[in-house]
Amino acid sequence: MRQLEKWTDWLCDERVGPFSAAIAFALAYCLVQIVVMTFSSHFMGTGVGVDDSEQLMAMRFLAAGYGSSQPPLYTWLGILTASLVGTDVLALKIVKYALLAGGLIACFAAVRRLGYSNRAATAAMFGLLLFPQIAWEMQHALTHSVAVFCFSSLLLLALVELQKRRSTAAYVLLGLATAAAMLSKYNMVIFLAALFLAALSLRETREAIFDRRFLISVVVAILACLPTFYWSLTHLSDLLAHSSGLGVAEGGSVAKSLSGGILGLGNAILNFAGLPAAIFAVAFFLARGKPAPPPETAPWPEKLVWRAIAFALLITLLVVLAGGVTQFRDRWMLPVFVLLPAALAMRLDAMGERGRKTQATIVFVGAVIAILVLPVSWYMHVHGGDNRGGIVRMDYASLHRQLAANGPVGTVVSSWFWIGNLRLVDPDLVVLDDEIPDFAESIREPAVLVLADDEEPASVIFDRIAKAGYVMDTVHRRIAVPQLLGGAPRQVTITRLRKMTAQ
Repeated sequence: MRQLEKWTDWLCDERVGPFSAAIAFALAYCLVQIVVMTFSSHFMGTGVGVDDSEQLMAMRFLAAGYGSSQPPLYTWLGILTASLVGTDVLALKIVKYALLAGGLIACFAAVRRLGYSNRAATAAMFGLLLFPQIAWEMQHALTHSVAVFCFSSLLLLALVELQKRRSTAAYVLLGLATAAAMLSKYNMVIFLAALFLAALSLRETREAIFDRRFLISVVVAILACLPTFYWSLTHLSDLLAHSSGLGVAEGGSVAKSLSGGILGLGNAILNFAGLPAAIFAVAFFLARGKPAPPPETAPWPEKLVWRAIAFALLITLLVVLAGGVTQFRDRWMLPVFVLLPAALAMRLDAMGERGRKTQATIVFVGAVIAILVLPVSWYMHVHGGDNRGGIVRMDYASLHRQLAANGPVGTVVSSWFWIGNLRLVDPDLVVLDDEIPDFAESIREPAVLVLADDEEPASVIFDRIAKAGYVMDTVHRRIAVPQLLGGAPRQVTITRLRKMTAQ
């Protein structure tokens, strides 16, 4: 037990070269994940999961938008990385874990920059790893949510720097951080609004925002987002492609929709923030015997983060009530509660030995959870689980060979984006599903339609093919694609596409 306490104290207080031990841990952790996951994919010959395969489809071209109701920043980062290391699993993992490390380090830096102890900053950082959606889901799935995590923390850090240094460069950086947050995921508008409302409510930060140079931040943010905003206005159907997932007004009556929305929101909050809140509470209880000074009024940095959380909750509730939203996913609460560990860690800094003990417990638990997740994340990376996760195990090299058995293939079309894994075999291949914008213009002949034995309805892709001016060949070829790591082969149907002849 004493060794564990020493290890925790080392994470909280020591340094590794130029870095805090906590930052060194985060960097080493993410580097290990990049190396192990890339190596295991090459060794096993497996593909990647649903979210990464969608990115492989979009990373073929640079655009202001890519459909799927998501902004483009994550894909842009993927394109940049692939241009340096190639279209590979390595590029996907570099993007994901660079963003994950960036979010953790930015949170640490923001707490330290606000004047709190190294231990508080470490507890804030490891407290983020108590969220299952960060410690687990972001590692085996998710893409844009990882960007939300990173750039929300960076936006807080940029605001803190602006308060500390009222320079033109700080205003430019705030504008860039704001634009990056907006281009990460559209629900980031909740975090943006909440953080700036909280800043306006405090004298210490309000002065920086009322400075005339704040217009620099606004102009920089607008200019950076303008291409995507224009693209969204001209591609409204692509922008709203997943709006049905909100379950707007599905309760039938207004009263049922409101009650369903509030219940769903409460459930999402509990699922997202319940575990870290419980661990913080237990850690505080275990430290109850330690001395603590009388409570003091919270300084302005604590007020800033607590008010940001409160405003985010209020805005979310208003959106639910006004929009009749009835369906929620836990990860949608990320912009609301991403500052919760920082707020709690900062409060503990004012509680003397009781606070230090609680912070140490949080650091220990967060580090242990992160380490325990490692082997499970490796297994999921190459095995993929059941149902849709099984796409990881398909032998895409075999599928590619069978596709090209009757001649070269320039474009592969399918009913959903599992087929993006083919770009790991042939980076020059054009791969499309029904959510890729400018579908017709993207087809490069010869083209084939590939449908797997899954539950995704194919009627939508049939319509896209017809509207693009193509017809399906009357001859279909049924092939069996081996699955790596065991399992029955997946049945796949291949159909050549032909350009319609003018009547």
